[in-house]
Amino acid sequence: MSDRKKSVQDIDPAGKRVLVRVDFNVPVKDGAVTDDTRIVAAIPTIRYLLQRRARVVLMSHLGRPKGGPDAKNSLKPVAARRERLLRQPVACAVDCVGEGVEAAARALEDGQVLLLENLRFHPEEEANDAGFAQRLAALGELYVNDAFGTAHRAHASTEGVTRFLKPAVAGFLMQKELDYLGRALDRPARPFVAVLGGAKISGKIDVITALLGKVDRLLVGGAMMFTFLRAQGRPTGRSLVEEDRVDMARAVLEQAAARKVELVLPVDCVASAAADGTAPARPVALAGLGPDEMGVDIGPETVKLFTSRLRDAKTVVWNGPMGIFEVAAFAAGTLGVARALAEAGGRGCVTVVGGGDSVAAVQQAGLGERFTHLSTGGGASLEFLEGKVLPGVAALDDAEEA
Repeated sequence: MSDRKKSVQDIDPAGKRVLVRVDFNVPVKDGAVTDDTRIVAAIPTIRYLLQRRARVVLMSHLGRPKGGPDAKNSLKPVAARRERLLRQPVACAVDCVGEGVEAAARALEDGQVLLLENLRFHPEEEANDAGFAQRLAALGELYVNDAFGTAHRAHASTEGVTRFLKPAVAGFLMQKELDYLGRALDRPARPFVAVLGGAKISGKIDVITALLGKVDRLLVGGAMMFTFLRAQGRPTGRSLVEEDRVDMARAVLEQAAARKVELVLPVDCVASAAADGTAPARPVALAGLGPDEMGVDIGPETVKLFTSRLRDAKTVVWNGPMGIFEVAAFAAGTLGVARALAEAGGRGCVTVVGGGDSVAAVQQAGLGERFTHLSTGGGASLEFLEGKVLPGVAALDDAEEA
C-alpha cells in the first residue's frame, strides 16, 4: 500500500504552510509527558519539512475529552517536550480552528512550527464534520498524514480534511508502518509465524481468520487461549472463556488443520485465584488447573515451547500480550516472548510488533532496538492485519504509475 501513495518527498513545501496530522496521544502526568515514543516517531517528517523551509502546522488529539475543552487533555505539555526534541520554539495555538488560529498559521515564517490545541475538544472531529474539516484545511496549503495510529478512523483531521486540501501525502512514519506491515503480509520470508495474545477471541477473530491464509504457524497466548482450550474439552477453571465464541474457536482449529497451518496452544499457565495479583500464583500444567483458579499468564514451559517454534522463523508478526501484563507478577510470559523474538531478530528474522501492550513489553525489557519494527498504532495495525482498508490511508493521493 505504501508504494501506491504519494509521500512527503513528492511535494515542494518551501515557503508553504504544511498541515501535518501527527499522533501525539501520549501519557501525561502532573503536566509532563511520561512517554515520548510517539512524539519522537514524528521527528523525521517534521525535521524534513523544516529543513526545506516549510511552515509547519501540527495537529493531534490527546485522550478522550468529553463535552469540550479540558485542561488535563491540553497539548501544551506536548509542545514543551517537542521544543526540547526539535531544539527550537514551538508556538501553541489556543484552539485548533477559528480566526485567531488562522491568523497564527498565516503569521508563521519559513522553518517555524505551530501546534494546534487538542482536536477532540471539538466533537466535530470524531464526527468527521465537513465544516470542521474545511476549517482545518484553511490552516494549510499542503497536507501530510503521519499519524498511522489514527489511520483506521475516518475523522475530520484524517479523512475529511483531504476533501478540501490537496496534495494529501504520507509522512515518513506512515510510510514506514505501511511498508513493514505490508511487506510482512504480502511478501514474507518463510516460515511466517504470527503470535497472537489478548483477552478475547472476539476481538481477534478477524485477524486470526485473515492470517490463517498467510502464515505457516500461529502461536496463541493470552486469555483467549482458554476459549480454544474449552473448544477442545480441556479444563479452564475460572479462566476467562467466551462461551458464545467456543464454536468459533473450534472452527478456527478446523480451518488451521485444513490449511495445514500449525496452531500452537500453551501447555501450561500461571494460575491464581485473583487477577489483580493479590493472591498467590503458581505455574501449572493445564490439566492441573484447579476449579477455583484462573490462568493469568502463559507458563514457563509454554515460553520454552513458543521459543522453539520461533527458532526457524524468517518473519514474525506479534500482536497482544501473553497474560495480564499490567500486573508485574503476571508479565513473565509476555517478556519471555519478547526476548525470544529479539533473539530471532538477531538471527535475521523480520520481527514486527503491533499493539500497545506488546510494544510496551518490548520497551520494558529494553529490547526495542533489536526489533525490525515497533508499530505506533495498536488499533490501526490490527485492522491492517485484518486486511481492512484504513480510511486515513485511502484518503491520501495515489502515487503516479511508473
